[in-house]
Amino acid sequence: MRLSTRARYALRMMLDLAKHGEGGRLVSLADIAERTDCSRGYLEQLAAALRRQRLIHGVAGKGGGYRLTRAPGETTLREIIEASIGRISILDCLEDASTCMRADVCECRLVYSLINTRITQVLDDFTLADLLDPKLKLRVKLQLGQAREKERRQ
Repeated sequence: MRLSTRARYALRMMLDLAKHGEGGRLVSLADIAERTDCSRGYLEQLAAALRRQRLIHGVAGKGGGYRLTRAPGETTLREIIEASIGRISILDCLEDASTCMRADVCECRLVYSLINTRITQVLDDFTLADLLDPKLKLRVKLQLGQAREKERRQ
């Protein structure tokens, strides 16, 4: 599974709002575009999707911009990604068995479902605040080290 450009840019946008919108300060799309290397037009599309899911609030006009609707620690990466690309599903048949003629007899479907569940669990485990925390790298490296050690023992 690849994380789409749309999902990555949505994360960039939300992180920028978290960094530069402290205290409910409005942040312009032009400023976000400059700092994140995302086009303003693309950010406008993402802003609409993020607004629909009530992750951001926009104010039009001179001095307008966007701000987060909740504290960074209250917004998970899964919420942001799903707001930008829809429900996370590595295969259509996991959402709707009728999309696959073999869904009822597929030997791999349970494993695919487990993979999908683990992906969403990881995205639920992290918030915007976590990504802004300088200690995150250490935390993730520790988790990766534990997973690799477990693989070596098997």
